[in-house]
Amino acid sequence: MTYRVVQWSTGNVGRHAIAGIDARPDLELAGVWVSNPAKAGRDAGDLAGLGRDLGVTATGDADALLALRPDCVVYTSMADVRLMEAIGDLCRILRAGVNVVSSSPVFLQFPDGVVPPEMSDPVREAAAAGGASVFVNGIDPGFANDVLPLAVTGISERIDQVRCMEILNYNTYDQATVLFDIMGFGRPMDDVPMLLQPGVLTMAWGSVVRQIAAGLGVELDEIAEWHTRLPAPETFAVSAGTIEKGTAAALRFEVRGMRGGEAVVVLEHVTRLRDDLAPDWPQPAGAGCYRVEVRGEPNYTVDLRLLGTDGDHNTAGLKATAMRLVNAVPAVVEAPPGLLTALDLPLIPGRGLL
Repeated sequence: MTYRVVQWSTGNVGRHAIAGIDARPDLELAGVWVSNPAKAGRDAGDLAGLGRDLGVTATGDADALLALRPDCVVYTSMADVRLMEAIGDLCRILRAGVNVVSSSPVFLQFPDGVVPPEMSDPVREAAAAGGASVFVNGIDPGFANDVLPLAVTGISERIDQVRCMEILNYNTYDQATVLFDIMGFGRPMDDVPMLLQPGVLTMAWGSVVRQIAAGLGVELDEIAEWHTRLPAPETFAVSAGTIEKGTAAALRFEVRGMRGGEAVVVLEHVTRLRDDLAPDWPQPAGAGCYRVEVRGEPNYTVDLRLLGTDGDHNTAGLKATAMRLVNAVPAVVEAPPGLLTALDLPLIPGRGLL
């Protein structure tokens, strides 16, 4: 069976999703939505950097794309600075009877106990009204801290703590809004960025902690947040801009699922803009990795190393997010209507060998 798919946005993740859709013989790219008028009228292959046309022209006309009655929309528009607009987009698509796989808003990965019901109920109601399904995922939040850690716990006799870590250098991540405005890199050390406002870390990654706990059958008492930052020792440049001496250049945070006063499920990020910063913090395997540590009987450590064919670990992370969504399309289309989580879906493999 062939599934007709619309790609919704062509940014850092969206352009990789177009390539992924094109690579799967069971998926057909039916349309592409763009927010930038300068991209309208361009071929999808051009926007994805494929070096060839795909015969699909991008448009800013959402009604026209939904009128195509695609089986699924791959939604990769940024939601960090337009949360309610993104929720509105999802509701609109679902009410039209179209299934969605999405990289945002990330709390929809597993919203129960993370955000107030009024933030997730409209999406559930839209899915019910349209008879469609929605699955929000990626690499993180997503595969690296839902399927991967739960799979590792399947070979445990006793589990005392599950820790999921992202250990990456973001120096080649070319997204100034995320790095500077949201994460606070390049900002004064006494400036509190959006990500570190109370409750924001929980909104972004509390879904990870809650879902792992649910998968293990564990009831948490609360979710706690912790973070620390380090300044740049001198001025240096990254792909997204300049980091001035004394401004934030390294960030480490944890979202902790607590039970009985102990952190039993932990989501940790170790983010540097230069490899030599914070040498005493956890170091990655290879150029960058996602790490799962299961402490108990026995103890396990699993490193998922990332590296794109272009030699960049951040390219691999963007590709992984895109392909987690693209490869999920058949399972989500065939699933019952509603808001789906990784606990609801079967194993989602890639497709084919060259």
